[in-house]
Amino acid sequence: MALTQQTMTDEQRKSVALEYLKAFDRAGVTSNGGSVLDLFADDAQVYFPKWGLATGKEEIGAFLADVASTITLIEHHYAGFNWISSGSDVVVCEGTSPGEHRDGSWRAGVPEWGAGRWCDVFEIRDWKIQRCFIYSDPDYVGKDTGRYPWLASRPSP
Repeated sequence: MALTQQTMTDEQRKSVALEYLKAFDRAGVTSNGGSVLDLFADDAQVYFPKWGLATGKEEIGAFLADVASTITLIEHHYAGFNWISSGSDVVVCEGTSPGEHRDGSWRAGVPEWGAGRWCDVFEIRDWKIQRCFIYSDPDYVGKDTGRYPWLASRPSP
């Protein structure tokens, strides 16, 4: 018996990525009441700055728990998303999201150098996220200014 793979369109890949992003706004719960982890392949990989590479659902769950322990609220701005489809399994989403971190709140553009802008690169196949590399500043509330001398003359968040 041969293995079969479902062929997906760019719009279908985008719908999986969107479900993933919306699950974060619902504390990790998908629209059908499942876990955000249900959207991942068993051997998926997720990269997040300052956390590193998580491989497999167990490590991805640990990564999500670590990040969730610092963020109490996040709200993605879906209308402003910039989607880039490659015609392959890769789809990219660029956007903004304000939220509440245990150290304070953040919002893209306040200040302009602060957190809130992000870009996620997804590889989606067979209706599962195979890879998600997240490019975002994990210093959500702008406390790490001492190591960046160009921020000394700019207003704090």
